[in-house]
Amino acid sequence: MKIKDIVCSKSLTGFYFDDQAAIKKGAKNDGFTYIGEPITQNFTQIRQKGEAVSIMLVLEDGQVALGDAAAVQYSGCGGRDVLFLSDQGIETIETFIKPLLVGRDVSTFKANAEEIDSLIVDGKKLHTALRYGLTQALLDATAKANKITMAEVVRKEYKIEEKEYNRIPLFAQSGDDRYTNVDKMIIKEVEVMPHALINHIETKLGNSGEILKKYVAWLRGRVINLRVNSEYNPIFHIDVYGTIGLIFDNNVEKIYNYLCELEEVASPFTLRIEGPVDAGNRLETMEALRDITKMIDDNGRKIEIVADEWCNTFDDVKYFADNRAGHMLQVKTPDLGGVNNVIDALLYCKEKNIGAYSGGTCNETNISAEVTTNIAIACNAKQCLAKPGMGTDEGIMIVGNVMNRTLALIKNR
Repeated sequence: MKIKDIVCSKSLTGFYFDDQAAIKKGAKNDGFTYIGEPITQNFTQIRQKGEAVSIMLVLEDGQVALGDAAAVQYSGCGGRDVLFLSDQGIETIETFIKPLLVGRDVSTFKANAEEIDSLIVDGKKLHTALRYGLTQALLDATAKANKITMAEVVRKEYKIEEKEYNRIPLFAQSGDDRYTNVDKMIIKEVEVMPHALINHIETKLGNSGEILKKYVAWLRGRVINLRVNSEYNPIFHIDVYGTIGLIFDNNVEKIYNYLCELEEVASPFTLRIEGPVDAGNRLETMEALRDITKMIDDNGRKIEIVADEWCNTFDDVKYFADNRAGHMLQVKTPDLGGVNNVIDALLYCKEKNIGAYSGGTCNETNISAEVTTNIAIACNAKQCLAKPGMGTDEGIMIVGNVMNRTLALIKNR
């Protein structure tokens, strides 16, 4: 089966691009936007619309394979590529990619994806968003050519020996509405929650961590009071964007002691803290997470930490996993470029006995969420982000439904 044509269109994502550097420096909310000047390269506002490119591979039998080029909410920080703009993306595809792919056989996926992911244009690799979207479309094309699901393509080509295809625990994100959206998660019995978006010390964490402690206590009580099934015991997973490190000057012993306090507040529920430290570079962030993980393990504590910032590429994932810098690593899907790297990263985490978290961003699309959910199923990830958007219901619906559809089709076949 060959590619007959490539058609692109501009798309909106499920959320927005936010200048994280400006927010961390104290940019104030003004309704749904922020007051102040952007800091990060290519931003024209602190919060601006999320853009994507929908890539449609028209196959010779008339089928159309889909992939969406999208980038994370906090683009341009933590070692990531600069802000992705759809006009530039479409121009690159039309100029350099269309001549390369039209006529290409898509009966298999891996070799095509690796070629696109490593392609050099004007002396550098394609933007991660373009590599992400193009390889999504190539995976969908191979699935359509072989009349199987994308999950089955991945299992076959990467020689994953697990025979069963299982449902992956969903991780829902609340956005700033970290109370009402928790109620939605409890009603729908989401397995991992609530993300909570703790990205500002004064209003969300507290200068000594007191606000977050109170929130974790509320979260515990809310689950106990609202759940209708006593066996519903979600994992609490909270992303703090390095703010705990900021209030304790990245002192690992003080951070460890604070995390132990949070663990006790959350009991009997398991608590995961994502990004407790962002030291501003890969080495020092890895070292801090490595040392905190060791302290937790050596003392038999139950709290878990999750790596995110500076753990962006496949090489980064290997680096953090090899050093056990976290109990779980977020494979932040758009940051890895080609989805072939997402597959490799999830499988590497499992090989190293590190939690393989198929993540991503609220700033993706339904298409990218559907493709990466298939990958999470194929790789039997430990959890899968419910995305895109910050309304909670949308991400749960999109990822949960495509997971159920995929599993039902495989079982039926």
